[in-house]
Amino acid sequence: MDCAEGAAATSARLDRGFCPRMAQAPTRSDPKGAVGSPTAPARPSARGLARDSAKRFAGFPFAAALVDALAIFAAAAASAQLYRLLTLGRMPEVEAATSVGLVVGIIVVAVAIQRGQYSLNVYARRGGLFALSLSAWNFAFLCALALGFATRTSALYSRGAVGVFYVTGLIALFGARRLLAVLVERAERAGLIAPRRVVVVGFEDALARHTPRVEARTDRMHIAATIALRDNSASLADDLALAAATVRMLRPEDVYLAIPWTRADVIEAAVDTFLRTPAEIHLGGEAVLDQFKEARLVRFGPTASLGLTRPPLTRLQRAEKRAFDIAVAGLGLVALAPLLLLVALAIRLEGPGPVLFRQTRYGFNQEPFLIYKFRTMRALEDGARVKAATRDDPRITRVGALLRRFSIDELPQLLNVLAGDMSIVGPRPQALAHDQRYVERIARYARRHNVKPGVTGWAQVNGLRGEIRNDEDIQARLDHDLYYVDNWSLWLDMKIVLATALVVFSQKNAY
Repeated sequence: MDCAEGAAATSARLDRGFCPRMAQAPTRSDPKGAVGSPTAPARPSARGLARDSAKRFAGFPFAAALVDALAIFAAAAASAQLYRLLTLGRMPEVEAATSVGLVVGIIVVAVAIQRGQYSLNVYARRGGLFALSLSAWNFAFLCALALGFATRTSALYSRGAVGVFYVTGLIALFGARRLLAVLVERAERAGLIAPRRVVVVGFEDALARHTPRVEARTDRMHIAATIALRDNSASLADDLALAAATVRMLRPEDVYLAIPWTRADVIEAAVDTFLRTPAEIHLGGEAVLDQFKEARLVRFGPTASLGLTRPPLTRLQRAEKRAFDIAVAGLGLVALAPLLLLVALAIRLEGPGPVLFRQTRYGFNQEPFLIYKFRTMRALEDGARVKAATRDDPRITRVGALLRRFSIDELPQLLNVLAGDMSIVGPRPQALAHDQRYVERIARYARRHNVKPGVTGWAQVNGLRGEIRNDEDIQARLDHDLYYVDNWSLWLDMKIVLATALVVFSQKNAY
């Protein structure tokens, strides 16, 4: 049955792009009832290509895991030889180093499997490979160090050799993944990896809303057909029968139901129909769900619900971030101790008043804490009414102007980091009076408090600091803060710290 015949039989309305795709698909049946192919196809059908590519790349996760393991093992052996050359033939033995590489490699592979990192989509995107590699590598390395300490075997390995292996192993892991990503990209360009084909089914108005959203997806999806259902209960069974026949003929990987959730009867009938076809069924969500990247199905006993958000950081990520905070804050306080003493002396000599300024701010989960700063003003304001600093503010002292110009006044917040009230990187905390006002006026402003506030942040390294003149200014900062909340990685923290060191001497809106 071709497109025109199907429409005449059921009066189903098909979109204009559907008929040509149907005309190119196989249309003849053999004596056994199976769908056949055209007499002399010019090239393999999309269905056949998808099936062949699925078979060809079914072992990709295993291959990707093997590449990771071999890269780490080779890096362990190479780092041992490199360290031997650097130390003129002394420790460590290659056998001992490769045993460490084996342990770390197993942990990296296990972590990657648990996080679903060995999928074609991850490598096809390419972006974020370094962050994924760094996170898995740091976790595996910490586990290996803890294991060595627990078994009292860590003394057998030189700390220098371990350091060399950390660097070479990370480079090897990322390099291997990057190379594999390039190969995946070339395979896509050569047509060896076919996109997942989708048939979209729903009411005409819903199709107009959902089809562009499906097409906008970036994980190699292609709409093979769209089928419009009539908003008429009498014709629903016929329309679904035609849709099911179309799915059987095209054999897409996915069927996407663009049906409003208020039409539970239609959804139930459509699901029952397409459960009889060999395709994955997806129920299209309402537009409001598009902003929740981590939405997933959650079960509370027999009841299913749609989980919209996750905690901003997992337990493992919180541990990684806390370790990074302690390391940077501790090293920073030690390295900057002479500067901190000179600043304290300069503030004391300039005039009366405390060296440190303390003010209540909101931290994680909107819990109040006392933030520490070097005093830069003659007036010490806190509470319900706080006037923000402006350019050439008469309240700012001469020493304070210099400290604020280079953000040196923020350095005592390293103590807040060690105390656990703040993080090295995060949304900058505002005075309580300002914070409460923004929560009332700016949508989702309170989401900034889902992570600890930071000494520096993504907004600050992008030039968004200084005086806030209007709601557009705070909205721009909020957009950057929420990007950080939603996209945190240890690599992003490192990137922001390095960027802070570069921009602190060049920003003109620090006063």
